[in-house]
Amino acid sequence: MPAFIPDLPVILAFALAAFVLAVTPGPDMALFVSRTMNWGRSHGYATVLGAITGIGVHTMLVAFGISVLIVTAPAAFWMLKIVGALYLVWLAIQAIRDGGGILVVKQGGKQPSWRQSYLTGLGINLTNPKVALFFVTFLPQFVSAADPDAAGKLIFLGVEFVIVSLPIVVAIVLVAEWLTRTLKENAWVGKALNWSFAAVFMAFAATILLAEGRK
Repeated sequence: MPAFIPDLPVILAFALAAFVLAVTPGPDMALFVSRTMNWGRSHGYATVLGAITGIGVHTMLVAFGISVLIVTAPAAFWMLKIVGALYLVWLAIQAIRDGGGILVVKQGGKQPSWRQSYLTGLGINLTNPKVALFFVTFLPQFVSAADPDAAGKLIFLGVEFVIVSLPIVVAIVLVAEWLTRTLKENAWVGKALNWSFAAVFMAFAATILLAEGRK
């Protein structure tokens, strides 16, 4: 077995942890749903791809130790929290603005490109310090600091996280598409969902601001 592959018990334990995290509601999940309900399945998938790219970036940062510097430096981590919270506030505003790109009920706004949806997914993942905290504090628990192949194993686990979570987020996009077809004739439902998404983003923004860089 290649040295970068963890032992089977580690793989199975991390798969369970990744599954639990993937099904836990968060700003990424809210964004997947809202983009799909507004602009269709392709934009939901583009947003998912952006978030997965963000996971790849976090994995590489952890594997090579850069995230540790961010999380342990109070000023840098505080700036990361501020940026992430402001980004979620911006998404909340877009959720209730006409043509903002997050609306569940379209009202003549300009449709974003797939690239814009991809970058939105990437941005919400990279600016969420809770994601950085998860990867910098949880991912290393599955390898030994003295292991000469630790970096390779961390990258392997990052890929495993994507493999475990991908079917879940794809299912979320498909369910959101089904909900759109079912509810699109009910304008009041769409408006309620718009405000619900705005509330979700604002709640996560507040949570991020309260997150502690040090435990």
